[in-house]
Amino acid sequence: MNNRLCVDSYKQSHAWQYPPNTTRTFSYIECRGSEREYKESVFFGLQYALKEYFSTPITLAEVEEAKEITELHGLPFNYEGWRHILNAHDGNIPLRIKAVAEGSVIPNKNVLVTVENTCDKCYWVTSFFETVLLRSVWYPLTVATQSYYLRKLIYSYLEETADNPDDEIIFKLHDFGSRGVSSRESAGIGGLAHLTSFMGTDTMDALLVGRKYYNEPMAGMSIPAAEHSTISSWGRSGEEDAYRNMLKTFGQKGKMFAVVLDTWNVYRACERLIGENLKQEIIDSGATAVLRPDSGIPVDVLCGRDTKNLIHLDYKYYKPKTGADWGMSAIGEEVPDYLIKGVLGILEEKFGVTINSKGYKVLNHVRVIQGDGVNPKSIKEILERMKTLGYSASNIAFGMGGALLQKVNRDTLKMAYKCSAIEINNEWRPVWKDPITDPGKTSKMGRLDLVKDGNEYATVSENNEHDSELVTYFENGEVLVDYTFDEIRKRLENHLKIT
Repeated sequence: MNNRLCVDSYKQSHAWQYPPNTTRTFSYIECRGSEREYKESVFFGLQYALKEYFSTPITLAEVEEAKEITELHGLPFNYEGWRHILNAHDGNIPLRIKAVAEGSVIPNKNVLVTVENTCDKCYWVTSFFETVLLRSVWYPLTVATQSYYLRKLIYSYLEETADNPDDEIIFKLHDFGSRGVSSRESAGIGGLAHLTSFMGTDTMDALLVGRKYYNEPMAGMSIPAAEHSTISSWGRSGEEDAYRNMLKTFGQKGKMFAVVLDTWNVYRACERLIGENLKQEIIDSGATAVLRPDSGIPVDVLCGRDTKNLIHLDYKYYKPKTGADWGMSAIGEEVPDYLIKGVLGILEEKFGVTINSKGYKVLNHVRVIQGDGVNPKSIKEILERMKTLGYSASNIAFGMGGALLQKVNRDTLKMAYKCSAIEINNEWRPVWKDPITDPGKTSKMGRLDLVKDGNEYATVSENNEHDSELVTYFENGEVLVDYTFDEIRKRLENHLKIT
C-alpha cells in the first residue's frame, strides 16, 4: 500500500500553509492524561512502525500514484517536494525521530517522541507523518499500558493470597483477543504489546510480529484447549466422552489442558461429570485440568450467589431431588445449593483444597480460567470475592478478548502529536495551542527533551546540560535501534521491581 497516502487527507495541503522562509519544524507525542486514571504509560511499538513504514525509500511510481489520487480527491499534491526527496535524498525520508526506550514506564504529560525534519526544503514532512506515527504509537502503547496495570492489579492479589506470586503472574492474563480486533495488524502489534507484561496468548500474529520486528523467537505460550464446537459435536449425551477424550489426549503428567464447561449446564458438568465421573481419571493422569465456565455473570458463576439476592435469579437451572438430569426451575422452586456454591465451591467439595502458607485455599488437581466478560472491572470483582471466600488467586487465570485489544482508543491516554517549535529565517520560535474552551489541550512549546533525576522524569527545553532519555530511533531513512523483545521485557520488569 502506498505510504504517501497513509495520511489524513488535509495533510496534502499543508506544505503551502506554513509561514514564508520556514525551514524546520519540531513536533512531539505525549499522553495528556487518562480516561481510566492511568498515571503513567508503557512505551512500545515505534520500532515496529519505523521498520514497517519508514525503512524503505519511496519510489517514483508511489509519488505518481499519490499525485493522481490526491488530485482526483480534490486536494493539491506537493509533487515538487516529493521529487526533491527522490532526487536529493534517494527517496529516504529526511526526518529525525527520537523517543524513550521501548519498555520504559513514563508518567503522563511528558514527551515520549520528538520528530523534526533534517532538510530545510522539507519542513512540511514533520507534520505530514503525524497520522502514521501517532496511530503506530498510541495503539500498542495503550494496550501495553492496560496490561501493565492489570498485571499490577492481579499481582496485588497474588502477593496477598499466593505462595509464589512472581512465578505465577506471567500466565494470569491470557490474550483471547485476535478474533475481536479490526485487522490482522492490530492483532499482531496489539497482541505483542500485551506480552510485554504477560506470557500467555492465543494470538499467533503477535508471535510473528515478535519474530520479525523484535528478534524474539517465541514471545508467548499456550496450552491445548477445547472450544464449544469440539464439545457439542459429541452431542449432549456424549458430553462426558468429550471431556474424557480431552483427558486421554492431552492429560499427561505435569501438563495442562483446558476444557470449556458451559456448552449446556456448567454446574452439572462441574459437579457430576468432572467432579465425580472423571475425578479419579484426572487425579491419576497427573495433569492439571483448567476448567472454563464461559457464560453468565462471571463473579457469580465462579464464586456463587449471595443468598440474600437469590430472589432475583439470573440462572434458571436446578438439580431435581429425583430424576437423572438437571432441568429448568419454576418460580418458587427451592434455590439449588450449587448456585450458592458456584464453580469454585463445587470444585472444592469434589477435589478438595490445600491451605497455602498465607492461609488461603488452593484447589487440588484443577484450576479455573474465566474467558467471558473479562475486563478490568470484572477481574477486580472476581479476585476480591475469591479473597473474601478464602480462595487464593492461584486458582484462577483470565482470558481477555475484545476488552484487551479492541476496547481502547486514542483518548484512553489522551494521546496527541503537536508542533512545538518552528525555524523561520534561521530563528527557532515556540509554537503552541491554548484553547480557552479546554485547558486540558494546552500544548507544550519549544524544542523539547526528556530527562531523569533518580526515578523522576521531567520534560525540559532541549539543551546540552543534561543527559537525555530520548534515543534516536530513525534518521534520514535509517532505523538506528533494534531492541529485542527480551530487552523490552527486562526494562519493564526492572521498573516493576522498584515501584
